[in-house]
Amino acid sequence: MPMFHRRRPSMPIPAPGPIAPPPSRRSTEELAAAEAHLSDFARSRVGVEAYIEPRSAVTDTTVVFIAASGEWTRRRVRSPQQAHALARALGIPAYEADVVGYPQRMRDWTRKRAEEDKRRLDGV
Repeated sequence: MPMFHRRRPSMPIPAPGPIAPPPSRRSTEELAAAEAHLSDFARSRVGVEAYIEPRSAVTDTTVVFIAASGEWTRRRVRSPQQAHALARALGIPAYEADVVGYPQRMRDWTRKRAEEDKRRLDGV
């Protein structure tokens, strides 16, 4: 018998557990505040788009609103459907972030802010 084909003693296979993370304990007020923040962001900036991020093992569903300038904000939402509904209500396009990725302007804005923060901390 080849070396790597040794029989192992049979072990019981554990019963499958839940695949999805447990439901969130976020309050209705927190969700309403997040929706209000996103609405204010979209109304006060030009060219805002929504990028919906799927639920993962460590985070709930989130949505990132990105303005034409690259400025962005992220908040948790109830579900992808609620994020799409919010984008429709605000009249902005919505994309699945895991499908299309993020626009370069977001990365540029983030890099520029990090450089400004570093200069400010260095006292330059």
